[in-house]
Amino acid sequence: MIVKRVELSNFRNYKLLQLNLDEKTNILYGNNAQGKTNVLESVYVCSTTKSHRTNRDVELIHLGSDEAHIKIFIEKNNREQRIDIHLRKNKTKGIAINGIPIKKASELFGIFNVVIFSPEDLNIIKKGPAERRKFMDMELCQLDKIYVYNLTNYNKIIAQRNKLLKDIYFRPELKQTLDVWDSQLAEYGAKIIERRIRFIEEINDIIKPIHKKLTGGVENIRIVYQKNCEEKDLINHLKENRDKDIKYKATSVGPHKDDILFFNDEQNIRVYGSQGQQRTMALSLKLAEIELVKKIINDLPVLLLDDVLSELDSERQNHLLKSLNNIQTIITCTGLDEFIENRFKINKIFQVADGNVKEKIV
Repeated sequence: MIVKRVELSNFRNYKLLQLNLDEKTNILYGNNAQGKTNVLESVYVCSTTKSHRTNRDVELIHLGSDEAHIKIFIEKNNREQRIDIHLRKNKTKGIAINGIPIKKASELFGIFNVVIFSPEDLNIIKKGPAERRKFMDMELCQLDKIYVYNLTNYNKIIAQRNKLLKDIYFRPELKQTLDVWDSQLAEYGAKIIERRIRFIEEINDIIKPIHKKLTGGVENIRIVYQKNCEEKDLINHLKENRDKDIKYKATSVGPHKDDILFFNDEQNIRVYGSQGQQRTMALSLKLAEIELVKKIINDLPVLLLDDVLSELDSERQNHLLKSLNNIQTIITCTGLDEFIENRFKINKIFQVADGNVKEKIV
């Protein structure tokens, strides 16, 4: 699949933008804070319904405007499709596929697949567990509609249960109603854990040869899904921790507390790995993500590289660029030196300055 055209109206620092992309490599270059990442962000929103930079849609709307529009034209299975996102202040976003509005934002998942790699992703190994859960959830939501359904319901129940835990402080008689929420939470939570375990198994099969190649065969890595509790025992753990949850007014067990661990042989890379090892692990993870998407959807996702080359040494830069065969890639950077030094084939170049994009001759 490829993005053929991006059209923006009052999105971030763009009043109006129409950008025709090449099916291979597209580079947006310019100084920092000019709007390069905003283009990638708009494409990402059309795949996942969310920004990778903020949870507040209002921040995506041009300052002084009440609404913004994103429109992208994609080609998938030799058919052109259009995705429209309508962002409005103080209202939920509107989404349409081929001009037909959808009722739930989650219906967009799976229509258009992207993999994004940004400098923040280089820290995914050493960041907190929430970032690693987000990595799993965002990828699985693009690949598995059933997972979207289970995760959506689980998050709703967690919110309801946590509200109830706060209410119990003032009305202790409500404690008996926890049984209903715990039963539902355990049902959806178990399904989330089972799918995440399978996801990590799939990633492990793909990532090991990638990482071996990146490290010259030196490192033998594996990823472990660290469960907060066993899925079959979730209901019992919820009951055992009920008094604690009431005291702290929050649910303490379940997949919303789980994590991923990264090992080189028996060494925990997050705890004992060097910065270079952690960055190589993050790069391997993204390359494996591309291959997993390709395997599941039988097509290539669109790759978004947000100023990540400047954060990698020349060897990792070279390996990443050599991995981009046949996949449409949209790259942001401040200069073109890395591509020239690596003799990398560039199909389209755009210069970005203060919200204006100009195509340059390759």
